Amino acid sequence: MAQAASKIIKTEIYDEGIEKGIERLTQQRIDQVINHVLKNEVGARLKTYVDTCVHCGLCSEACHFYLSYDNDPAFSPAGKVKQTIWEILKRKGNVDAEFIKRARLIASTECNLCRRCAMYCPFGIDVAYLMSIVRRICHLLGVTPKYQQDTVHSHAATLNQMWVKEDEYIDSLMWQEEEAQDEIPNLRIPLEKEGAEIFYSVIAPEPKFRAQLIYQTAVLMNVAGVDWTMPATPGWDNSDMCMFSGDIEMMGRLKKAHFETAMRLKVKRIVMGECGHAFRSVYDVGNRWLLWKWPPIPVTHAVEFYYELFNEGKVSVAQKYDKTVTFQDPCNISRGRGLHEMGRYLARTLCTEFIEMHPNREHNLCCCAGGGVINCGPPFKMKRILGNRAKAEQLFAVKARGAETIIAPCHNCHGGLDDIVHHYGLGMEIKFLGDIIYDCIEKPV
Repeated sequence: MAQAASKIIKTEIYDEGIEKGIERLTQQRIDQVINHVLKNEVGARLKTYVDTCVHCGLCSEACHFYLSYDNDPAFSPAGKVKQTIWEILKRKGNVDAEFIKRARLIASTECNLCRRCAMYCPFGIDVAYLMSIVRRICHLLGVTPKYQQDTVHSHAATLNQMWVKEDEYIDSLMWQEEEAQDEIPNLRIPLEKEGAEIFYSVIAPEPKFRAQLIYQTAVLMNVAGVDWTMPATPGWDNSDMCMFSGDIEMMGRLKKAHFETAMRLKVKRIVMGECGHAFRSVYDVGNRWLLWKWPPIPVTHAVEFYYELFNEGKVSVAQKYDKTVTFQDPCNISRGRGLHEMGRYLARTLCTEFIEMHPNREHNLCCCAGGGVINCGPPFKMKRILGNRAKAEQLFAVKARGAETIIAPCHNCHGGLDDIVHHYGLGMEIKFLGDIIYDCIEKPV
């Protein structure tokens, strides 16, 4: 396994988006962009972090890339900073195209922006912020992994990440409504209901190829008697690869469309499906870029919403899930929002037996798919999978103690863990909370 990881490190991975971007660069353009970002888009926060870091290496053990690539210091959080933004500042922006290429690879394919390292840094330095600045510089220089940039183009053209057309989105909702009516005849997926209590938003992969999650949510909403709606216009997709590519202008446009759609419908709050990065974008990043201290409409993640429904007795368990489960803490809702105990409450409520991974909660290891890394596409798939050998070892350990199913309330966690489970031959199931809720709750006869 170590030899395979070493081979991936040393093998040059060709990516058309990065290579074509590098070919177009001039030294003048590199200087202009770096000077623009350093003079106009960053300030005391960057200077404080860079000047404070003493390269002590205490962050190293927090990084799954470092652990998985045999403790290679180049993969430590401090090592990534030293090779990228620290070097840019040291050279006063005088770097060449090959440096930019390497910086983009480090920032986008060797860091998930998971912020686990910040918990172990004695000064609380946010390496994710520093890597985001590197991504921003590379974006403005036109150096972005091809598959990630294709997703950003989809956001720009359709306001969703999967090139879902308006009529296709509505057709998917109507299809799921009809399917669910076979089970609950009076069920509806209300579209464009003005003044509803809840605006339910999803990421584009749901209507594209995980439509059963919309079906399950519709059943849950019906059983719980929730006053809800979904929009019939662009602005329904809460995902955001622009935030991870460095295209913050497009990120702001996406969040504006999302909030304006909710405000147009005069809803009381937004409830988001099981996605971590989308929650980060809507709740914490996009709104702030739009100069809103807080979102104009309250935002609730699915885990919070499910907890509320069960805790308040709006739904009840008919039969428990009978396989032993463990719980994957998505970075953006555990470290980023503190929902780990709510997730465990749900797991214990719904399942006969629950076993903890170690470490867990806000200390849990990242799935290695988030932060836009999985969206860098097939060229970097094995680099990503081998870059999370540490997670595979963590799963082997919890499986040895009896865990059969991983509950992962996040789409990126699903993608990343699915790759890890298959590559390392773990033979474990991966479920959304919504999957288990649908199977276990009491429904009308």
